[in-house]
Amino acid sequence: MKILFTGGGTGGHFYPIIAVAEAISTIVLKERLVPPKLYYVAPDPYDESLLKELGIEFYFASAGKIRRYASILNVFDVFKTFAGIIKSIFLLYRIFPDIIFSKGGYSSFPVTVAAKFLGIPVFVHESDSKPGRANLWAGKFAVRVAVSFPEAAQYFPTDTVALTGNPIRRDIANPQKSGAYEFLKLEPNIPVVLILGGSSGSLKINDTLLATLPQLVPHYQIIHQTGEKHFESMEKTARVVLEGDVHADRYHPFAYLNALAMKMAAGVADLVISRAGSTIFEIAVWGTPSIIIPIPEEVSHDQRGNAYTYARSGAAVVMEEKNLGPNLLATEIKRLMDSPADREEMKKSALLFARPDAAEKIAKELIQIALSHEKL
Repeated sequence: MKILFTGGGTGGHFYPIIAVAEAISTIVLKERLVPPKLYYVAPDPYDESLLKELGIEFYFASAGKIRRYASILNVFDVFKTFAGIIKSIFLLYRIFPDIIFSKGGYSSFPVTVAAKFLGIPVFVHESDSKPGRANLWAGKFAVRVAVSFPEAAQYFPTDTVALTGNPIRRDIANPQKSGAYEFLKLEPNIPVVLILGGSSGSLKINDTLLATLPQLVPHYQIIHQTGEKHFESMEKTARVVLEGDVHADRYHPFAYLNALAMKMAAGVADLVISRAGSTIFEIAVWGTPSIIIPIPEEVSHDQRGNAYTYARSGAAVVMEEKNLGPNLLATEIKRLMDSPADREEMKKSALLFARPDAAEKIAKELIQIALSHEKL
């Protein structure tokens, strides 16, 4: 049995693949099946250590982006995509997997084109409320389509689509409070706000937070994932902004929160502030109230829809980036933190929205299709 994964470029594409691979390993062990060979094809491995840990072989295939604005790079990237399709055809012919699991994104396109050409079954997963172009195309011939938001189902054939939710890695699915205050160097009796700007961080959220910090640290502790490229400037500027403040040490910036740090941060957080990518589903599984700040629609076609869909469940409030400012952010944080009853209702709504068995459901179907294909 051979299962090939594709899609990537961001954590929102890559980490659900890891969650599904983990679930496959668990099911294989439980059902005493012959372990499948797992492959991942993309322009880069994203996190090589995780792939090696799960025994997933990585193969390179180039892919080009189609930008939503005029750029000479669009021309060059057509050639990248064409080269990626040719490479994928030869690669897939050699491996000939029993099923391909595509998370979408531009990097999945060459592989799904090759799969269609070779007649290899494709299983598509869509994380957003409004599908991207790669998944919209692949969804037309996919044997199965799994969606995270019910709104996305309308874009795919009714006989192949199912609502599963978004796969969550097992190492961050369960928040950990034990030892978290010591590990993250937090004060035990001060409320905690966790700020996540996506896998690369958010300059807009970072800048707004810097201007808001003097209003926040007298009352709350801030755990802030800044993004690797923003960490140094955030740390230096925050030191200046909070100079002389007796509560300056309540601001805790991190370039990146690894699985253990994220699990512990989730365990102590009273409120999460986040973008509206697949992190929404992690927040929902944690049952933590949240303020969701979607990337503007002209930049990202999906996040605004994701944010408002989640907010309608009662689990979060949405703050548009164009309205984001220090006073509004501080006011909204205070309003929620001063209302334990509201946060308790948001927690209940988040847990109702969450689908913690998404990875297992998808993994079971992938194995079933792969085994059926293997017998042909």
